[in-house]
Amino acid sequence: MTFTLLTENEFETFVHSQPKTSFEQSLEMAKLRQSRGYKIQFLGFKNGTGEVTVAALAYSQKLFGGTKMEIYWGPVYTATSFLTSFLRELKHYAKQQNVLELAIIPNEVYQLFDNNGEATSQKNDELMSLYQTCGYTHQGFQTGYDGSQLFWQYAKDLSHLTPENLRKSYTKKGIPLANKTASFGIKLKKLEKSELHLFKDITSATSQRRNYADKSLEYYQLFFDAFGDCAEFMLATINFVDYYSNLDKEQQKLAQKIERLKADLDVNPASVKKQNQLREFTDQFNTFTTRKEEAQELINQYGEQDTPLAASLFIYTPQEAVYLYSGSYTEFNRFYAPVALQEHVMQTAISKEIPFYNLLGITGQFDGSDGVLRFKQNFNGYIIRKMGTFLYHPFPIKYRLIQVMKKILGRR
Repeated sequence: MTFTLLTENEFETFVHSQPKTSFEQSLEMAKLRQSRGYKIQFLGFKNGTGEVTVAALAYSQKLFGGTKMEIYWGPVYTATSFLTSFLRELKHYAKQQNVLELAIIPNEVYQLFDNNGEATSQKNDELMSLYQTCGYTHQGFQTGYDGSQLFWQYAKDLSHLTPENLRKSYTKKGIPLANKTASFGIKLKKLEKSELHLFKDITSATSQRRNYADKSLEYYQLFFDAFGDCAEFMLATINFVDYYSNLDKEQQKLAQKIERLKADLDVNPASVKKQNQLREFTDQFNTFTTRKEEAQELINQYGEQDTPLAASLFIYTPQEAVYLYSGSYTEFNRFYAPVALQEHVMQTAISKEIPFYNLLGITGQFDGSDGVLRFKQNFNGYIIRKMGTFLYHPFPIKYRLIQVMKKILGRR
């Protein structure tokens, strides 16, 4: 058995053959990392017959006093016995490469929870012990967001669903929400590279509102180039003139129903059922009047052009679809455009026979404080707690000395 560097073809062929892997462990991500100045390597482990049994995209960057190497959401492997050998050999390799800090963020599940946050599996302490036995130090568990380290994730199994029954799989709250969203006439468009400024405008506005750091337009452009057809920058828009017209048509249909009910009640005024229906339809008619007034105000403000509501970046691999970045304009929250975008990616994944949809980050707090989780729960998925981060320092004394120096110099 041999620890080795893999070719691009060997790496890509292996990760595509495995049932569980992440877009972070892909040739596309390697291209993106490389375009942003990282040194990338395809690390691997082969058995006695030369077959790849472990693969990992590693990327390195220079830090104060040394180099940091990271394996994000990997390695990908066929059996834990091969993983054990790989992790041990990786320490020797890191030392040969004069790595100051090696960080591994495994893609494995530590524990599963249902849609409401109730545990449905045991903790994966066996794999935790494996990493620690191999000499890697676990950095502890946490809740909340920590940059791109999404240790709590939300997912949905698509393997048993069809385009026809997808919406029926949502929660009792999610189904009417999706039905209502579908009635607004929202349009979805896949953006070209020259249109990515529209995506950036939305994510920038969202990041300022929620107080987090957005990616640059250049980053999104590099992402577009690296992932090609494996990624979709999707924009949701609405035309308020069309929206007003749709409201008017639906209100006219209601008016006809109301007239028929009134005629029936003239013949049979004691019908309680028809009286209740008349009240219900009259309330709906009045609601449409209010919505038409609001629509007219929106036409006066935004004109007749298609108006952006929200945007999302989706990734498709053979193993998973991923909801990576998104944003929306709060003044248009009433149209629930993110719901339309979520339906789009799930429908697309089902059509591509992709069995798993990862909606990524949540805080891991199930007390009702996580608004992102509340939104995702509409789609009736489940919750994943990841393993966390493991560190190895090939030169511990040097590492500690540098940390002291950085503290003295006020550096991070």
